Amino acid sequence: MKIHELTITANRKPKRIGRGISAGQGKTAGRGTKGQNARTGGGVRPGFEGGQNPLAKRLPKKRGFASLARVEYQVVNLDALARLKTGTAIGPAELATAGLIKSAERRVKLLARGELTTKLNLKVHHASAAAKAAIEKAGGTLEIISFTKAPSKKATRPIATEPKKPAAKAAEAATTE
Repeated sequence: MKIHELTITANRKPKRIGRGISAGQGKTAGRGTKGQNARTGGGVRPGFEGGQNPLAKRLPKKRGFASLARVEYQVVNLDALARLKTGTAIGPAELATAGLIKSAERRVKLLARGELTTKLNLKVHHASAAAKAAIEKAGGTLEIISFTKAPSKKATRPIATEPKKPAAKAAEAATTE
């Protein structure tokens, strides 16, 4: 390819339409004959289907919304705890090694399905009231692990605080009083 064979179209001048029959785009100027689209200011809005119920109105709508602050727990039931050793401290890491949950980094919730006969010392992020009662009835203890709440995705602006006084001015103010 040689430099004179290149076609550059970025600086092409706009087509002059409606300037007579010899120009090739005269008379109707490429708009066809009559009708809504042939008129000045004519045309329809995007999505308009000529009065037919448009696609956006025909399709079913998905209701509700997905919460930005959703908390997902890995669920462990009481009947699954039967195979763990009695009297040992059991946290998310031990539950993961036993294969009861997938990851020790995610939050764990204890639910009360099934019976518990062994004495266990559990550490979980959340537990139902019935599960707490069943653990205590079996002679075990339940400790709730606290976790720091992630900051909201909407909280992007810094929180306004009072400006701190410089140390020299603060000492000066203390001596004059």
